[in-house]
Amino acid sequence: MKVPYINIGIQYKDIKEEVLTSIGKLLDSGMFILGEEVSTFEKNFATYCDAKYAISVNSGTDAIILALKSYCIGKGHEVIVPPNSFLASASAVALAGATPVFADVNNDFTLDVKEVEKKITPNTKAIMPVHLTGRPADLDELTALAKKHNLIILEDAAQAVGAKYNGNKIGSIGEVTCFSLHPLKNLSAGGDGGMIVTNNEDVYNYCLTARNHGLINRDECAYWSMNSRLDAMQAALLNVKLPHSDTSNNRRREIAHRYQDALKEFVQVPLDDEKYHSVYHTFIIQTDKRNELQEYLERHDVGCKVHYPIPIHLQKAAAYLGYKKGDFPVTEKQSEQILSLPIFPELTNEQVETVITTIKNFFNQ
Repeated sequence: MKVPYINIGIQYKDIKEEVLTSIGKLLDSGMFILGEEVSTFEKNFATYCDAKYAISVNSGTDAIILALKSYCIGKGHEVIVPPNSFLASASAVALAGATPVFADVNNDFTLDVKEVEKKITPNTKAIMPVHLTGRPADLDELTALAKKHNLIILEDAAQAVGAKYNGNKIGSIGEVTCFSLHPLKNLSAGGDGGMIVTNNEDVYNYCLTARNHGLINRDECAYWSMNSRLDAMQAALLNVKLPHSDTSNNRRREIAHRYQDALKEFVQVPLDDEKYHSVYHTFIIQTDKRNELQEYLERHDVGCKVHYPIPIHLQKAAAYLGYKKGDFPVTEKQSEQILSLPIFPELTNEQVETVITTIKNFFNQ
């Protein structure tokens, strides 16, 4: 049996007619830029996150850039980020004009608070925890550290729509949280998209204007800014998909728990508990035999990926920051051992068992 790593098209099987109807109404209205569909989605998303405000933008990367700018973070400032994330976490800091400063991570792939504290300087303005794989970082400890040093916590929740920390939705806890709506994310658009969620009215008002050229109204511009509006077409699609988010995330967790139970004797599996309610955007195992296992799975028609094989601090784009191999041993070791298994909600139980059986066969051969 073939098991693809991802199947984007199948997620529309049961909602396709509803999506087409929603898009059809939008086509009839002619309201393609901002408008009712966008404002409705923003209200729905804020409600979903138990937050006051949500501002839709063109991408998760733009969400981080605008959130940083809302706090006047830019040239001469530093933002602490993990080196094991997707490169956009750090590149958004650089694109905002600030300097990304890396701190190593825990075994659960999230920022190590002790390592973060070592990196704080007089130029540090913010800490950016990344809820990688859909697992929340330790926000209690990070928030306490931020308060101690008068820093901003800006959460990169690109992979964590619907995740919870201490029973609270990600997006409801800190001052500002940034999400991605990329087609591969848990809540996905039919293209790029992003969200800024906040309980801070000043951040909300800034981002609402900044995502639209800095325009106060049609004719007046308060400051230069980017064009980063979420397409109304995407909002129409997302308004249909958002009510299904918890069901999809629950299925991801169901698959994750099956993997955990079946594979814990063969590989290191991610775990969560009541404090860290992960939505498993990815299910990442760790093994010293990663390359051999990946080759074996692919040879047996089981899709898998590595997220991510080259840490950000070792990317060519980051060379100017002066980091070298060996600077972040946990991240670097993980990059050699991690492997992502299929975990999209539409996987059948038979496909899940195929993944498990294939991995067991590899280790028992």
